[in-house]
Amino acid sequence: MPYIDPIESSPDHYTVLLENEHVRMPEMIVPPGAGDVRHSLSEKTVYFITGGKTKVTTEDASVVEMELLDGATMWHEARTH
Repeated sequence: MPYIDPIESSPDHYTVLLENEHVRMPEMIVPPGAGDVRHSLSEKTVYFITGGKTKVTTEDASVVEMELLDGATMWHEARTH
């Protein structure tokens, strides 16, 4: 599957805070009850300022539900979801 840039596919939710030849740091804000469109992500570390419940549909169409606490962190491999 080709890379789907989240900044381009979902500009209402993503803003680039920093980008250079070493790193790209996006900020993602999705209001409660809102969804996002399919997009790709590189390997990354994520920090959730404000937690909440979320559902992620993976490439194989399985759904992963999570409840994230304020200040939660995670790392994940590159993926499209």
